[in-house]
Amino acid sequence: MSLFENIRDGKEPSTIVYKDEYVTAFEDKYPEAPVHILIIPNKKIKSMNHVEECDELFLGKILLSASKIAKEKGIGDSGYRLITNSGKDGGQEIEYLHFHLLGGVPIGRMVGLPKSSKKVMKDNHN
Repeated sequence: MSLFENIRDGKEPSTIVYKDEYVTAFEDKYPEAPVHILIIPNKKIKSMNHVEECDELFLGKILLSASKIAKEKGIGDSGYRLITNSGKDGGQEIEYLHFHLLGGVPIGRMVGLPKSSKKVMKDNHN
């Protein structure tokens, strides 16, 4: 079982901030913002690339819970970012679909790319 399955099932300690029949949300162990919550579907889905039509309800519940949690954490009005990474190049580290809810500080326009990626982009446009 993966770390997220263990957290979902209460077998791994974590600070759960929201849980219902479809999703579980918990504080990130290594936060990158004052508010950093991970939101997972209670059904294991490896990544966005593995989403099927039957997962539509889980995805909708993730988005609704993100909005609810943001309001509860006091960042609904000031703003927040909701991110999911898919696959190795997308930065996914755990093979379980999850969304990062980040806020509490100005985040900026865009998540930065590593310098190596910027070089590849520049080389491809010349």
